[in-house]
Amino acid sequence: MEATALLDGAISPARNTALYGHEVAEQFLADGYRSGKLHHAILVEGPEGIGKATLAFRFAHHVLSHPEPELAPASLSDPDPESSIGRQIASGASHHLLHVTRPRDEKTGRAKTAITIEEIRKVGHFFSQTSGTGNWRIVILDPADDMNRNAANAILKVLEEPPKRSLFLVLSHAPGKLLPTIRSRCLPLRLQPLSKVHLLNAMDKLGIAVQPDQQAQLAALSSGSVAEALKLLNYGGLEIIQAFDDILASEGAEARFKMHKLADVLSAKDSDVIFQFFIDHLIEHVCEGAHAAAMRGDLGRADHLSRLASTVTERIGLASAYNLDRKQTLLDLVADVRG
Repeated sequence: MEATALLDGAISPARNTALYGHEVAEQFLADGYRSGKLHHAILVEGPEGIGKATLAFRFAHHVLSHPEPELAPASLSDPDPESSIGRQIASGASHHLLHVTRPRDEKTGRAKTAITIEEIRKVGHFFSQTSGTGNWRIVILDPADDMNRNAANAILKVLEEPPKRSLFLVLSHAPGKLLPTIRSRCLPLRLQPLSKVHLLNAMDKLGIAVQPDQQAQLAALSSGSVAEALKLLNYGGLEIIQAFDDILASEGAEARFKMHKLADVLSAKDSDVIFQFFIDHLIEHVCEGAHAAAMRGDLGRADHLSRLASTVTERIGLASAYNLDRKQTLLDLVADVRG
C-alpha cells in the first residue's frame, strides 16, 4: 500500500494510533459523520508532515467500525490495531478502503514522480468491485498535489458523481495548486502546524528523545512538521543547515572548500531525502532574501533572488532528467545564492 518510503523513525499513517494537535478537526469529522450530513469529499489541507494522512486513516477506521452514522460515537478514538478492521487497514487489505498515492517504479524501486491516470482508474475499479455491498467505500488521495493533469481530470469526474456511501479524503500540502474545479467539489478542512508541545509529544511517541537544548530550535526549524523534525534529527538536517550558514559567512577559498564538502554529502549515494531537504531550505532562504532585499530597497538583488527561487526546482528537474552531475548543480546554485 505504501509506495513512498517512510522516513527513518516514522510510523505509517495506516498503522499510527496516535494523533496530536488536531482535536478540533477530529471533532468536526465526528460530528459531521454522526449527523449524516457529512460532505462526500473532504479536502484536508496543511503543510506536509503534520498528520493529514494519519487523520484520514483514523477517520476511515471510525467510519468502517461504525457504518451507521446515527449509531457512531460522538468522538473519534484511537484505532484498535488488533481489531479486524485495524489489521485490514494497516496491511492494506481492506476491501472498503483504497489508498491512492504515487506508484512504485518496478525497475528502480522508487516512487514515481506523479500519481497517474492509471492509479485513478483503480478508483473506478474499486467502486465497481464493491458495488452492492452496502458498506462505506473510502478513498484516500495522498496527496492530491501529486496528480498529473490527466489524473486530476479523471478524479474530477468521480467527484462530480460520487457513488452512494462513498467518502473521499483528499489530502493536499498546497491546495492552491489543485484544479479549482476539484477544490470546489470538496469541503475544505484546514490543519495547522503542530505547536511545540504537540510536536515533542509526537516525537516522544516515535521513541525519539529531543534534548532540552534542541527543543526550541527543532520546533522553529521544523515549522510544526514531524516529517521535517525527523529530517533534522535523523538525516543530519541540523548539521546541513549549519554547514550552509557557515558557507554564507565565509569568503574565498574557505567558502569554496566548504561548498564542495557540503555538495559531496548531498550528492552521495542514497542521499535523496537530505538532498531534497536542502533544496527546500535553499528555496526558503532565497525567498526570504528576496523579501529582505526588496524591503531595504535593493531591487536588483531582490529581482535576482526572485528569479533564482522560481528556477531552482526547474534546474534540479533538468539535472535529474538529463542525468547531470548533482554535485556541480548544487555548487552552481549555492554560488548563485552567494552572488
